[in-house]
Amino acid sequence: MDALQTGGHAVAHVTGELHHHHSHAGSSHHAGGHHLLAVEHLSVAFDGYDPTAPYFSGARCRSEVLHDLTLSVHEGELLAVVGASGSGKTVLADALMGQYETNAEVTGSIWFDGIAQDAASLARLRGHGVSLVPQGVDNLDPLMRVGEQVRGVPRGSSRAERRADAARRLVRQRELFALYGLGEQVERLYPYQLSGGMARRVLLMCALMEEPCLIIADEPTPGLDLDLAAHALDDLRAFADAGGGVLLITHDIELALRVADRVAVFRDGTVVEETGVESFSAPELLRHPFSRALWHALPGHDFATFGTVGDDAEVTR
Repeated sequence: MDALQTGGHAVAHVTGELHHHHSHAGSSHHAGGHHLLAVEHLSVAFDGYDPTAPYFSGARCRSEVLHDLTLSVHEGELLAVVGASGSGKTVLADALMGQYETNAEVTGSIWFDGIAQDAASLARLRGHGVSLVPQGVDNLDPLMRVGEQVRGVPRGSSRAERRADAARRLVRQRELFALYGLGEQVERLYPYQLSGGMARRVLLMCALMEEPCLIIADEPTPGLDLDLAAHALDDLRAFADAGGGVLLITHDIELALRVADRVAVFRDGTVVEETGVESFSAPELLRHPFSRALWHALPGHDFATFGTVGDDAEVTR
């Protein structure tokens, strides 16, 4: 029985070899050993009302958004989860952060740093071990100056502790500003005064404030031109190169292949293939027809569409 189903105590993960179900990229920055994140057989379903039923009929239905999903992220690695918009990728991000709707039914196992997690322990990890870079810059508070948002709220049980934590946060915030090329004058700006690229960096700095081990970046590039989008992903690549782990959720496979070590191909609520980026050098290296269709859709390739639904579907031109 898995940790999420039972809501039981977190337990040590002693079967690491079980999780090496994927192929490693030859250029991968990890040694194939330590998993920061391991997800096994994750399914998320929602109870609701049948939208096709007549009003007030009371007909209920169950909609499964994720099913039997398995993936992993190692230290020093960037894993890109690539799939179409609206296919359930954001539900995956929410599940990994322990953010469940009240009508959600979640089954499967999530392990962080070798420890099995339930919803309560995942919530405790938010901002303390695992951080989220959300989709939109509208997640920034429009009424709060940028520096305050990055620093966050000082913590402590006494006034002296909170004062000391505030001083620590100011030092950390200015370290991050220097690292990402933002001057101290930007601290006093409001989000509407930032460029798109600056706002994306502020979101990343908010995620980095508590020095997480793992960043989950949910579609971090919408609305950015190609140069700014590439720059945003380079920042995530730098975090992985420094020893952290990154789960990049995106619909843009071309950008993902620039920075990723491995790619998890996402379709219809599950991962159909998890492989090293080298496999995208030629379609015959990819196992799943949908993965091969993604290859054919890349610029410079003979554009093709994914044919019929099902694992036996062929690429059609």
